[in-house]
Amino acid sequence: MTRLRDRRWILLLLALGLAACSAPATVYKQQFYSFGTIVEVSVWGVDETRAQRLFAQLQDDMDYMHTTWHAWHEGPVARINQLLPLGKEFSVAPSVLPLIENSLALYRKTQGLYNPAIGGLLRLWGFAQDDPPTGPPPTAVQIQPYLQHPPSMADLHLDGIRLRSDNPLVQLDFGAYAKGYAVDLLIARIREWGISDAIVNAGGNLRAMGGKGGKPWRIGIRDPRHARDDSGKGVLASLEVRGDESVFTSGNYERYFFYEGRRYHHIIDPRTGYPAQGSISATVIWNNGGEADAASTALFIAGPQHWPEVAASLGMDQVMVVDEAMHVYMTPAMAARVHFEQQPPPVVTVTALP
Repeated sequence: MTRLRDRRWILLLLALGLAACSAPATVYKQQFYSFGTIVEVSVWGVDETRAQRLFAQLQDDMDYMHTTWHAWHEGPVARINQLLPLGKEFSVAPSVLPLIENSLALYRKTQGLYNPAIGGLLRLWGFAQDDPPTGPPPTAVQIQPYLQHPPSMADLHLDGIRLRSDNPLVQLDFGAYAKGYAVDLLIARIREWGISDAIVNAGGNLRAMGGKGGKPWRIGIRDPRHARDDSGKGVLASLEVRGDESVFTSGNYERYFFYEGRRYHHIIDPRTGYPAQGSISATVIWNNGGEADAASTALFIAGPQHWPEVAASLGMDQVMVVDEAMHVYMTPAMAARVHFEQQPPPVVTVTALP
């Protein structure tokens, strides 16, 4: 009788243990404000105490990166920008060196369309400040020096940690790369904690790994026509993330100002000195957040006619570009993954990249 009772208790404890193991895990989320946007981190499959400890670590990481890489707040990048016009060689902080090295490579791959050397031009347009610009836009006379002596990453000479520039107009602003690179580093930090299911979403640009309860993360791509309103039409399309992927979009709705009835956005074409024309958004799926960030900017600037050349140069085959007439251009690999959440707009699938 005693043995039977003991067996019943053992079976009951096993049943309770199995029930606890099969209980659905919870997604824990935390939001931070960094890099001028809301950064949301979601993790799955960990307990709340561990998740909160992780979030505290990620907050420290983001605070450090935001301070270190900021173009117009006091810090290492601001110091670089003070020294570059002097034309003399100086030492670069190790914390900034990867951004310069990676940006030099991306500048070449994007045919100069990703060009963080135009920080002075961004300042001229009013986008190198915390508060939204109100105008007026710069005059043609003010822009002309940037066309006569266009600042570019090719003007930089990097030897180890020593840097100088031939062009006094070069001012570095990594706004089209640093956010993606930060997302990469946050994902690496999450992996260090032994977590394999997570999303880091920085203002709609994200990197996701793993899934949620055996199901892939499903994410949305903003509709550039309604990205800033509350109409409920803010999502153009959705897709499922496979394994470990970054999904980044550059759009003309992110930062802009109106002046005398005309709208000016923050994605400046380094070839013209003015906001890029032709596109309203560009999305890329890639395995690296920093590269995806820079690529989406370059593809946006390249526009509906020339983006395939840039995509081919980068080796990226999952790209979507939306033009000002709301025509959607996609690679076949992207078209196979995208599900439009609204009435599908006119779609052009580019069957072969140059």
